[in-house]
Parts: sequence; structure tokens; C-alpha cells
Amino acid sequence: MIDGCFWHGCPIHGSQPKTNASFWREKIEANQRRDMDTDRKLTEAGWTVVRVWEHEDPLQAAERIANIVRRNKPMH
Repeated sequence: MIDGCFWHGCPIHGSQPKTNASFWREKIEANQRRDMDTDRKLTEAGWTVVRVWEHEDPLQAAERIANIVRRNKPMH
């Protein structure tokens, strides 16, 4: 999953708007709660969840994902 820094409350790049601050804080916190719930449900269903922040280098993110896939690849 690729998370937008603003919409998902990135600890590095997330920002809190000054206009309608309460609305946006609640919106972003609700997104974070939904993300955690989604991660939990997918993990319980046997999926490996990988979250990538929009600011991450795409090649590094791809390498991280490839490493996870290699590590989880069933042996035959």
C-alpha cells in the first residue's frame, strides 16, 4: 500500500493544516485507525502487508518489497 504523507499522517512529512484544524486532525486520525484495522484484517487473512510512504525512494521501496517476497517464498 502506498500512503500519502498528508492523508495518512506521515511522522516525517505529515502536516496539520491551520484552517479547519479539528476536521483535518480527525480525518487523518480516522485514516490511521482504518489503516491499522486494514493491516490487522489482511494479516489475519494470511497476507503480508507492506506500507510505503509516498516520499520513499521507489527503487528502495521495491527492493524492500522484493526482500519480503524472497523471505516469504515457500521452499520446494
